[in-house]
Amino acid sequence: MGPSLPVVDAHHHVWDLAARDQDWITGEELAPIRRTFTLAHLEPEARAAGVVATVVVQTVTVAEETPELLALAAPGGLVAGVVGWADLMAPDVADALAALRGLPGGSRLVGIRHQVQGEPDPEWLLRPDVLRGLRAVAAAGLAYDLVVLPHQLPAAARAAALVPGLTFVLDHAGKPPVARRTTHPWAGGLRALAALPNTVCKLSGLVTEADHRSWTVADLRPYADTVIDAFGPDRLMFGSDWPVCRLAADYADVLDAAHELTGALGPSERRAVFAGTARRVYGLREPAVRDPGRTSR
Repeated sequence: MGPSLPVVDAHHHVWDLAARDQDWITGEELAPIRRTFTLAHLEPEARAAGVVATVVVQTVTVAEETPELLALAAPGGLVAGVVGWADLMAPDVADALAALRGLPGGSRLVGIRHQVQGEPDPEWLLRPDVLRGLRAVAAAGLAYDLVVLPHQLPAAARAAALVPGLTFVLDHAGKPPVARRTTHPWAGGLRALAALPNTVCKLSGLVTEADHRSWTVADLRPYADTVIDAFGPDRLMFGSDWPVCRLAADYADVLDAAHELTGALGPSERRAVFAGTARRVYGLREPAVRDPGRTSR
């Protein structure tokens, strides 16, 4: 698959530090991305790489962020979908989701996400109030993005089994320990999640789990191969994780690595990974993905 074919970037972020702090961007390692990144910064890089549509994803557990992201999803623009945040444990979560749908751009709300990776309880997803919230997300016709660490994958699999009507989207392949050059226990947890039919996975975030300065595609391959084998192309979607990816690679390098990692797939399989799966799972509107003619959060 070459860059002339259309690509849907199923995972990126934007933030404006003048409007809201990103309190997770701390320390020397994350210093390069402690600045404002807007859609105007992303669009030239994405368009140059053949990207025709994107899904912007929440970064903070602040209710005000999601309406701001929805406002970016203008008809004909680059952003075709929004994965926002809502308090799953709130008694009125169903009403909150309906209210988001009623906002400008609300029809582009395609999913909900919470920073589960930051929860100290490894079974946070299995709390009765969280499961009730997940069922509300399913009833609203939305997907649920999972941002979890490897030790949280077993709870994610159990939650997916308990809420079979909800599509769970695993962000960043479950954050495998690429830099440590091991697949244990990540691979077992990933395969258990993939065994459930209501789960899909993003081929995203691998470069920031590797050594930021010296990673190679060969370093990423064992993890990508495991993901491809476990989920298959029809349940796998590309995501850049921009601008977090900039800690280790620029936009074009991330996309090139993804092309190389999926090089053994057939043309229809690559079309699924780079556009079709995201379009189907998130219900992205067809006009938004037409060929133009040419540590993640």
